[in-house]
Amino acid sequence: MKPTSRGLDWSAAAVLVAGVSAVLCGLLPSAAADAVVIRILPLLGFLTSVIVLAELTGKAEVFDVVASQLARWAAGNYLALFGLCVVFASATTIFLNLDTTAVLLTPVMLATAAKADIPGMPLAMLTVWLANAASLLLPVSNLTNLLASDRVNLSPTDFAIRMAAPQAAAIIATGACLWLFYWRRGRRGNKRYTVPTLHVARDRPLFGIAAVVCPTFALLVLVGVPLVISSLICAGVLVVAFLVRDRSVFAWRMIPFRLLAFVTGLFLVVQTIDRYGLGRLFGGVVGVDAGVEGVTKVAALGVGLSNAINNLPAYVVGELVVANTDQLLALLVATNVSPLITPWASLAIIIWYERCQSAGVRIGWGRFAMTGAVTVVVTVIAAEGALLVSGM
Repeated sequence: MKPTSRGLDWSAAAVLVAGVSAVLCGLLPSAAADAVVIRILPLLGFLTSVIVLAELTGKAEVFDVVASQLARWAAGNYLALFGLCVVFASATTIFLNLDTTAVLLTPVMLATAAKADIPGMPLAMLTVWLANAASLLLPVSNLTNLLASDRVNLSPTDFAIRMAAPQAAAIIATGACLWLFYWRRGRRGNKRYTVPTLHVARDRPLFGIAAVVCPTFALLVLVGVPLVISSLICAGVLVVAFLVRDRSVFAWRMIPFRLLAFVTGLFLVVQTIDRYGLGRLFGGVVGVDAGVEGVTKVAALGVGLSNAINNLPAYVVGELVVANTDQLLALLVATNVSPLITPWASLAIIIWYERCQSAGVRIGWGRFAMTGAVTVVVTVIAAEGALLVSGM
């Protein structure tokens, strides 16, 4: 199966229609629907503003400059390049959301591979795997994190402290698997690569502003400024800068209509199904144990549902049935780091695939699934183990 943008558009529209129809037909009472909308409105505002922020940062060529500089710092050493790219992709995911890594970092990494005369596949796989595996640390990193931090009432700083150990374990485990499966052979058996020239941004003022705005956004999040306010302020600064310097970049596609429709419809559909026994069904499966057994059951549910349907509905369904904070965070870990087996397991994979196609990189879904399955087992065990140990 090859995921496509058009297919995702139709899926999002179908989910939204199903959710709205449930409300109009009375399957979901209006009071319950209002509660859903009130909960997700701040999330939708944040998603819109942070994606605009990321898109404009990409237009300012910040990612291009950083990627070329990393390749120069590695000075032709393939292992050094691998380590720097792991840090770069992880930081982009952590501070600017996993979809930013899939949408904007994928073409940049593939372009860097071409300039360095190395195969694109290792860099492509590093990007998509870390877009998922590195999305645990901050609420901004993944929509599921926003939902979980709201549920457990943790500030961004407290959330980061709780998830630091699982995040470190997930990145290390994923990095080890990336090296084993895709990087260890180096550049066609050679440990050196061609050092590219430093990329120079076409508009220096825009590049400078974006280069300041991105770390400012991360700082605002870490000091506790509400995510919606932080993203709106920083996106607003870049919007004004581009209005002054280059208005041609603005397009309606910057607004993530597809994602907004999917999220809204998904919550309405799941809440409707839950009224007719979904919570009781899965609640009996995962139990209420906050120890190893309970965490294992929730993790298995998260991994299975994420790769069977998609990690976002997997989290929303699981959230309805978990009994305590430890199980909720275990569910979060599983749904974030495990979408590495099927093409539809996360929206980031579908977006990433489109970028790979555009760059001429062929993806073999058989190998993707097999290496992903091994990586999921290793990474989920490492991250869930770290979660249990850090919570003791």
